[in-house]
Amino acid sequence: MIPAISPIMDGAAPLLPETSPESQHRDPARARKRQPAIITAVLPAVASAVVLLGLAALFLVYGFRDEGRADVVAPGAVEVVVASSSSRGVVEGVSEKSNAPSLRLGGGKVRDYDWTNAMLSWQRTAFHFQPPNNWMNDPNGPLYYKGWYHLFYQWNPDSAVWGNITWGHAVSRDLIHWLHLPLAMVPDHWYDINGVWTGSATQLPDGRIVMLYTGATEESVQVQNLAEPADPNDPLLREWSKAEANPVLVPPPGIGLTDFRDPTTAWRSPADSAWRITIGSKNRDHAGVALVYKTDDFLHYDLLPTLLHVVKGTGMWECVDFYPVSATPGVEVGLETSTEPGPGVKHVLKASLDDDRNDYYAIGTYDGKAADTWTPDDAEIDVGIGLRYDYGKFYASKTFYDPVGRRRVLWGWIGETDSERADILKGWASVQSIPRTVLLDTKTGGNLLQWPVVEVENLRMRVKSFDGLAISPGTIVPLDVGKATQLDIEAVFQVNNLITDGVTAVDAGAAAYSCSTGGGAVGRGLMGPFGLLVLADQELTEQTAVFFYLVKGADGNLTTFFCQDELRSSKANDLVNRVYGSLVPVLNGESLSIRILVDHSIVESFAQGGRTCITSRVYPTKAIYESAKIFLFNNATNVGVTAKSLKIWELNSAYIRPYVD
Repeated sequence: MIPAISPIMDGAAPLLPETSPESQHRDPARARKRQPAIITAVLPAVASAVVLLGLAALFLVYGFRDEGRADVVAPGAVEVVVASSSSRGVVEGVSEKSNAPSLRLGGGKVRDYDWTNAMLSWQRTAFHFQPPNNWMNDPNGPLYYKGWYHLFYQWNPDSAVWGNITWGHAVSRDLIHWLHLPLAMVPDHWYDINGVWTGSATQLPDGRIVMLYTGATEESVQVQNLAEPADPNDPLLREWSKAEANPVLVPPPGIGLTDFRDPTTAWRSPADSAWRITIGSKNRDHAGVALVYKTDDFLHYDLLPTLLHVVKGTGMWECVDFYPVSATPGVEVGLETSTEPGPGVKHVLKASLDDDRNDYYAIGTYDGKAADTWTPDDAEIDVGIGLRYDYGKFYASKTFYDPVGRRRVLWGWIGETDSERADILKGWASVQSIPRTVLLDTKTGGNLLQWPVVEVENLRMRVKSFDGLAISPGTIVPLDVGKATQLDIEAVFQVNNLITDGVTAVDAGAAAYSCSTGGGAVGRGLMGPFGLLVLADQELTEQTAVFFYLVKGADGNLTTFFCQDELRSSKANDLVNRVYGSLVPVLNGESLSIRILVDHSIVESFAQGGRTCITSRVYPTKAIYESAKIFLFNNATNVGVTAKSLKIWELNSAYIRPYVD
């Protein structure tokens, strides 16, 4: 029997209403016009055990069916052919920017779905950054300047698909409430006429800001260009001047003309006090490489004879990032980019792999005095073959050092997993992740910790607390939290009777288990899956599962997987739905913990304090507005689980809007 739950409610500040379908609907004429980027209440006591058990049965039988999967066609269903656009980006020399290849079925057909305005309007996020309309991708040149955080980003001012790439621009006092400013840079010179692509900002000791970015020339050659604020006294940095000397860098011998992009923030070398930058590329053997350049003035550069790093078989490295982290236990602050290597300092090298469009990182040691090379601590988990920032939809990320918060902040591009047709219908595509602080996990020594910036907590409104909830094998627990489309969830779980006679045998198939092949939330094991269902409707025909799955090896040790299942997230069929996830380190004596941010069509999840992170784009058709619900579930066959503590905050909107003087 599932017990009735008495939540503890506090902090009942009034919550501003979510945007309604009517107010979210945009004037189609405006969408066509080119515009600048300024643009706990107790569960009802009368709920009977029969009803709740019936709901559990629905979950275990009907709710776990593969409804809405992108690779399943109902018998007799009519497929509607959607005009499929050409590849987005690849023909221009950058990563694939379209989901069309993943959505095509046999014969090249793409199935259609009858989206309504209410469904599409609901998908717009409330506290994740996104421009007023149209296509967005990589975050560019984030920095803090004269009291403002700045975010630049790849933006198409004309359409909800990739192309015509300019730099959008927004500012914020707190990394959450953003104000749109006019376009920062547009493709208006021969060296960037085919796109003002990704770049990074460097703030020099005297306060000067230099912005290096990749431009695509008239012949689509990738070159590096320099821009600076036209008025350094303007804290909003509204106007930018491109250097007359542009391009300041062109592809060197042996590097493909379209394999030379995305310069990093510069760091000062401990060897000669000159500046260094690294640029991603690949060699003729399809190895990912990071080139290193030396400069004194950001106009003249020398290519150093050694590579910062190279990894065989990883292909083109985009959006390379390189920065120091503190390796001293208890020192939970970020390090300025030019921090010298030495005791207590490690360096992170990250690359966005063009081959699979995921962001990989590794932790290692930088030799800045002898050779300007970086060596991973563990070659088995080198860049491109080991750890990822995020095991879901997350790419082209970029960090910057925040001198006010003394922290390193990570941005990531969260692309769409629906069809381009749906994006065009709703008039926009893609969001940015919630900015995350990045630290080295000094307890494990082998991974980073990512966590939403603390300012997110300023959006918290009403909270409901549930403590000590027992979840028996094969059951679910509905949670009455009111509106469930803008949430911040923190949960701590304990698996009961782990070391009992009932779980001494090796879990069948444990050695081969993975989130992507383990059946998702429906794949029952001795000790998993268990966790939460978010953006679910009352009948559980739509649900996004965030869960742990434990397996026990022949040596008696437990391995913990953290997964996110999108397979039943939507009834729509023109989507790419997956089960994401990976291992998550759990140390002796630690409980299992999750934090989940739910914001309409995006779910960002963080396990064990941010050791493993997963981001999903989901597109419910029923679990929207007041119909969105949340549940606890335990689909293990052998162990009970207790939610030791569970707090669910309703989050306010960030009300991102144009800047007004």
